[in-house]
Formats: sequence, structure tokens, C-alpha cells
Amino acid sequence: MFALASLTGCGGFRQEGASLPRPASEKELAMLGHTIQVGAFADLDNAVRLMRKLDALGLDAYYYRHAGGLYKVRFGDYPSRKEAQARAVQLRKSGVIDAFYVVAPGEFAAVRYRHYRGGALRKMLVSTAEGFLGIPYEWGGESAETGFDCSGLAMTIYKLNGLNLPRNSRAQFQAGSPVRREDLAPGDLVFFATNGDSEVSHVGIYTGNDNFIHASKKGDVIRQSSLRNGYFDGCYVGARTYLGKDS
Repeated sequence: MFALASLTGCGGFRQEGASLPRPASEKELAMLGHTIQVGAFADLDNAVRLMRKLDALGLDAYYYRHAGGLYKVRFGDYPSRKEAQARAVQLRKSGVIDAFYVVAPGEFAAVRYRHYRGGALRKMLVSTAEGFLGIPYEWGGESAETGFDCSGLAMTIYKLNGLNLPRNSRAQFQAGSPVRREDLAPGDLVFFATNGDSEVSHVGIYTGNDNFIHASKKGDVIRQSSLRNGYFDGCYVGARTYLGKDS
């Protein structure tokens, strides 16, 4: 959504979550339905091209690096396997995609760890975020000026685990429940105002020990930074949680 290198004047913004207690019951995100997975690319650029082709059709696609090292693309939120299958077949017939795989809700961590205690889902969110470290960030983004959007990374991390996080950073900020900075837990999202005003314009996923993973600027790689960094400390406007404390 922005390029950090070009932004200044972030000091002094109100830390919105700093004086708020952790709520007794957090807002819950909707669970993701059936998702279509396509591609298995050694070259990231091929995954990005397919993602943008799907985006142009309004399919809100996202890419990720599979454990085997290949890049894959996912899209969709279908209530049934039948509907996902039908849409995928239609796209294949029209030449948009080739082979595909329908990911069922039961395969997502949010479902598998629903009744687990001890932060199992939070650990999976952090593990997913860590899998993006070092990847050049080429999302396409919501900004025509930068071609870049940090909120897409947060959305993807949550969707890969079966939680339907909104696409836009401001919507993400509104969707969660406020959490104090000292009460942050892995998997929460941290938000910053980086455009010289008090509006949320950047987001990262908190990993613990005052660190967070984010897409810092166009052309750079996804990296880990510290909330204690003077720049981010000055721009920090609050944090949101979408999970129970023991999730």
C-alpha cells in the first residue's frame, strides 16, 4: 500500500489500542469455504502473472510458496465443493487455468485446531508468515501509484489458515478487537499510519518479542521488523486480534 522509503513524519500518532483492555470475547472472522488452488511454479513471476489474470476477473487471488519450494495460487470462497469444482472447470475450459485442486475447509488450520488449546492456530499463522520471509513482494496491490499492498500479505496468511480476513488494511483494523500493545500475542495484526496523518496505511503480523512480519516496500522482500524501531514506534496506531487467547 505504500513504500516505506518515501514516507516521513510519522511520529506522535495516538496508539489507539494502548489504553484498551483485551476484550472478554474477540470478534470472530468468518471461516473460509472451499478454495481453488492452481499452478506449481518454480518462477515467482509466473505465479504473479496468473494471480493478476485471476484478479482481473474479480477473483481476488493470492500466491504463496509451498513447503516444497514451488509457488502456488489460490482464489475463491465457495460454500460447497460442487460450486468450486464447477467454477474451476469453467475457468479451465476458457483457458484461464490448467490443472486445479479444490481445498476443502477441513484442511485449514482454523478447522483442524479449532478445539486445541495452547495457541496452536496462532503458531500456524506465524509459521505461515515466516514462510514468506525473503520472497520479493509483487502483489499488484490496491495502489496504482506503488503497485503494492501490505494488507494482501496479512489477508493471505489468514486465508491460508482458513480465516476470511478482509482485503484492505483499514477494513482489517475495523474487523478485529482492540488489544493493548503489552498484551499482543502471536498472530495478532499491528497497524501503522505512514502517510503523514492518523489513518491506518500499513499492517504486519505480530510474531512475538516485539517483532512483526510485513511487506515493507515495493521491490523489497518480505521481512521482519521490530516495534521498537523508532520509525515504527512513531507510526504505531494500534493492534487488533481476531482469535481467542488460547487459539
